[in-house]
Amino acid sequence: MTARRHFKHQVRARAAKTGESYTSALRHFRPTPSGDVMPEARDPRSVRLAVAQTPVRDDPRDAEALRESGREVRALMREAGTRGARIVHFPEGAICFPNKLVLSVDGPDAVGPADWDRCQWPVLQSELAAIAASARELRLWTVIASVHRLTGPHRPHNSLYVISDRGEVVTRYDERLLSKTKVSYMYSPGISPVTFGVDGVRFGCLIGMEIHYPELFAEYEKLDVGCVLLSTTGVSPGAASAQAQGHAAVNSYWVSFSVPTQHSATAPSGVIAPNGDWIERCPADGTPSVAVVNLDDSSEAAVESVTHARPWRRESRAGVYAEHQVTDPRSQDRTATF
Repeated sequence: MTARRHFKHQVRARAAKTGESYTSALRHFRPTPSGDVMPEARDPRSVRLAVAQTPVRDDPRDAEALRESGREVRALMREAGTRGARIVHFPEGAICFPNKLVLSVDGPDAVGPADWDRCQWPVLQSELAAIAASARELRLWTVIASVHRLTGPHRPHNSLYVISDRGEVVTRYDERLLSKTKVSYMYSPGISPVTFGVDGVRFGCLIGMEIHYPELFAEYEKLDVGCVLLSTTGVSPGAASAQAQGHAAVNSYWVSFSVPTQHSATAPSGVIAPNGDWIERCPADGTPSVAVVNLDDSSEAAVESVTHARPWRRESRAGVYAEHQVTDPRSQDRTATF
């Protein structure tokens, strides 16, 4: 047995005896370098998050509807700020979710290539600018969904803007795995994940039907996010809210699930803890609202998943089982009798 294997055997033996995690047991064998701390000894990460549900309008030609959406978003931003939130998260289509038939050159009865010249771009840009100004005034990080215009003739992205508490767009996430209609007729797909940090908590972004792709959530686990912000307009097929719980539990991180008020009766917006439990949800009566939660890794709903389950899964995926595998005829013969 190599020295490294012997060392790891000692650590596991202590963990089995004391009930500690591997990482906790390791601290007793490997002194922490000066100025650093082991993962479980770090100060718990915590930030106050508000997740919103808003009415979603689908006609980007309607300037007044765009303005009304903007007013509703800013009203919920003020409520989130009053309730102590540091970051607020909105659903896909919070300003407008352009209808495929409204924009279709073959519409209104058939889906065809989208004519984006029909969109009231100046009004949309004005509302987003006003939202950024409110973020600066309220000192509130704001994650807001919108169409992101590209240089013609390229189709726009379906995006999430991340606006800092200084009112600056610090990054933008573009939907990568789109529906067949979106990618065929409406949008250009994005190409990469996006992360950003607020008060020591790292966030990742997903939008639209990306709820159905577990590999995107696993990708963010590898990027060490503490919370994934999922904005969508659809909750079926596939029981999206249940899927969101599964993604949170499997990856041991927080998930913020933001949907339109139209879905509140069956799947209201809310926040899921790393153990897969809903911590807080918006009303189920269609009311525009925010649910506000402290994303606290030391809380009862998070601590086991964050400090034990997640580190062990990472270690197990790194090949910890290899040294325990055996060469045995009864192992190799899969038809061996009892």
